[in-house]
Amino acid sequence: MTLDAATLDDELAKLRPDAWAARDAASRASLLRTVRAAVAVVADEWATVAAARKGLGPRHPLRGEEWLAGPYAALVALDAYAHSLDTIARGESPLRDIRFGTAPGGRAVAHTSPLSAIDALLLSGYTTEVWLQPGVTPDQATDAAGLASRHGAPAGIGLVLGAGNVTAIPFLDVLYEVVACGRVALLKVNPTQDALVPVYERALAPLVTAGAVRIVRGDGEVGAYLTRHPSIDHVHVTGSIATFRAIVGAGLDVPITAELGGVSPIIVVPGRWSAADLRYQAEHVATMRLHNSGHNCIAGQVVLLSRDWPQREAFERELRAAIGRTPARPVWYPGSADRLAAARDAYPDAAWSTDGTRAIVRGGGPVESTEYFAPVLGVVDLPGTGQDFVDAAVTHANEHLSGTLGANVLIDPATQRALGAGFEEALARLEYGTIAVNAWTAFGFLTPTATWGAFPDGDGSSGDGSSGDGSSGVGVVHNALLLDNVERTVVRGPFRPFPRSLGAAVPGRGRFSVLPKPPWFVTSRTGAAVSEGFTRFRIDRHWGRLAVTLVRAFGA
Repeated sequence: MTLDAATLDDELAKLRPDAWAARDAASRASLLRTVRAAVAVVADEWATVAAARKGLGPRHPLRGEEWLAGPYAALVALDAYAHSLDTIARGESPLRDIRFGTAPGGRAVAHTSPLSAIDALLLSGYTTEVWLQPGVTPDQATDAAGLASRHGAPAGIGLVLGAGNVTAIPFLDVLYEVVACGRVALLKVNPTQDALVPVYERALAPLVTAGAVRIVRGDGEVGAYLTRHPSIDHVHVTGSIATFRAIVGAGLDVPITAELGGVSPIIVVPGRWSAADLRYQAEHVATMRLHNSGHNCIAGQVVLLSRDWPQREAFERELRAAIGRTPARPVWYPGSADRLAAARDAYPDAAWSTDGTRAIVRGGGPVESTEYFAPVLGVVDLPGTGQDFVDAAVTHANEHLSGTLGANVLIDPATQRALGAGFEEALARLEYGTIAVNAWTAFGFLTPTATWGAFPDGDGSSGDGSSGDGSSGVGVVHNALLLDNVERTVVRGPFRPFPRSLGAAVPGRGRFSVLPKPPWFVTSRTGAAVSEGFTRFRIDRHWGRLAVTLVRAFGA
């Protein structure tokens, strides 16, 4: 795209930061509900265009990803932000009704989902909690919550450099600018998302009309021009660490926040697993790697296994089988072919499948330091069982894997019960911005009342990525409860799906869930229909159609 500076200047001039700053919380909540209605209108087109852009036809079994990671994510975020703004409009903290607990090190914990009966049903067995930075009390968190929408902030313009992989990300990043930060936003859409620009324009039309949002297209030259523009007061980027360093290295004069991805571990804690457990959790790992064809900042990339686990070989057999039977799909993100070729060169003994587009590699090396952003999964063996293995895996993840965005831990209920407090203390030592126990960290991304971002540095701020250590970014997004001084989000899910989760009715036997195989699993036969059904229920609250969707879910 040829740089058209005059047009970009004109778009910036149409933003009205002072008018947005003058709006009270009630007015902002009302406007967000208007945006919600606009999203409902374009939801079908949003999912259809996104799926087609990624080579997923109308009958492809994985097209449901584009419902959940598109309009569904937008709808639940809008509802959560509007609820927080309603609370602020009444003169109260968004944390007024939130239950608090504690975590190792005296950390205060805010239990952030489920907060409604609908969430408890649709996402049965899954919870999120936000751990506050050490020393922050519940009272302090409650007083600080609300950020700019409650405490005010200087008016300004934020530049959002949108992600190119997941269609909800640019939309959600814009919402965080206008609600949490109190800035109006100029969204520059990544060229890979150009087909979605008409959808974004209609979905965000109420904010555009209010002078709070403008949308432009453009390549790196456009982005570079905007980051140096004198009208810009803040920059937020979701992308690669190379992009981030290029922005900072060009002499950025304003603050920046960023989400930069990384190499995410999947820690498999050894235990006594049934054949069904082995198969289910292997499909879980396959989902973490193959969702969106691996083009996710939070894709699981390195499986940490115990070489002393008697079931290690059985699990690896199930993992290879799950990778192989996941439906074929395009590897579509720009540069993926080169990254797959690099993996082939680095690991000549890798196990390839699906016409050479998916690889399982063994041992350390580049897979621990390079975010492949493609279907490459590493397996690394570590010694020990029980607490010894957990401690070794935490140390390895912290010291050998690049980035701090998210970590996944799979552990059966009996083993977790045996480890007791030692397991929670190990989680506290795991330095990642989101940790998922028997879940995928993408669940934290999808939950608007959770926080999403890198693990903060020791001084309480997120690393800026400039030191060469593979930092995953600066600050957080989503965070619809508008919390301040957060350390991380912890997601917890059921080790076994329904009906095998019925054993959890006995205290200490795990988590109960009414969900069979979750619709986001890449091996779900009904995931497309169920994901669409869940989204349509969020739009119209039609319980009859939801009942049909839930019946379909049991065909997964």
